[in-house]
Amino acid sequence: MITIKDLTFWYSKKNRVFESLNLELDTGHIYGLLGKNGAGKTTLLKLICGLSFPKSGEATIDHLNPAKRKYELLSEIFLVPEEIHVPSMHAVKFAEIYGGFYPAFNPSQFLEYMEGFEVDKAQNLSHLSHGQKKKVMIAFALACNTKYLFLDEPTNGIDIPAKATLRKVIASSFTEEKNIILSTHQVRDLQTLIDSAIILADRRIILNQPLEKIGQKLTFGHSMLSPSQGETLFSTSSELGPAVITTNHSGIAGDVDLETLFIASISIPEKIGSFFKQ
Repeated sequence: MITIKDLTFWYSKKNRVFESLNLELDTGHIYGLLGKNGAGKTTLLKLICGLSFPKSGEATIDHLNPAKRKYELLSEIFLVPEEIHVPSMHAVKFAEIYGGFYPAFNPSQFLEYMEGFEVDKAQNLSHLSHGQKKKVMIAFALACNTKYLFLDEPTNGIDIPAKATLRKVIASSFTEEKNIILSTHQVRDLQTLIDSAIILADRRIILNQPLEKIGQKLTFGHSMLSPSQGETLFSTSSELGPAVITTNHSGIAGDVDLETLFIASISIPEKIGSFFKQ
């Protein structure tokens, strides 16, 4: 489990990123981490992985502090950043050198994922395009079979077929023992994978809920409902017409429109959040 308690962090005291942040994320979920530019999505991932350090409070994984760089924890976490840097070597050599740090690394899976992403394994990694480099690192991360996997903007810079492959390989490799966090602006690229939403705004967590629970409380559509069908909580324009959120009186979970949920959560955070308070 990932546990964040009373965490405060800033790059400048005048511009705090998080203020007394609290968060618990269990295994068996694929989380969508959503927020505006500058909301702190990348910073949060770095804090969880021990690459940045809280000014106060703590971030732990399975009760261990990642900042202490213990092998038993580092071998079970992998962060693929938005900006990719690779050494000048071929994929097989890369796997031979770095795969040994991860006990569950599967070289056959790595090459299989590379093939699925249509990356030439014989080419020097440093000669690849940005999108191809990202595919290599995602393939390697998935083949490491770590318990915790963090992907920061994984669909940025990759082509449409690769996005479909990404969804396929993440879904096929996921188990109930794993925890995956997808930090993204491209919600529609990853909507089908995400089962829980984390929304960041104003230095805090606005929402952290499973999509099933959200779908039980709220109904999403593209037309105004009559009052008997539910109270209208939020409406915004979209290419399909008005995107509307209403209360769900049926108790039956419907589909969640993550893009509309995000816009509503940062527009009327208290109103949306009130539906999920215990």
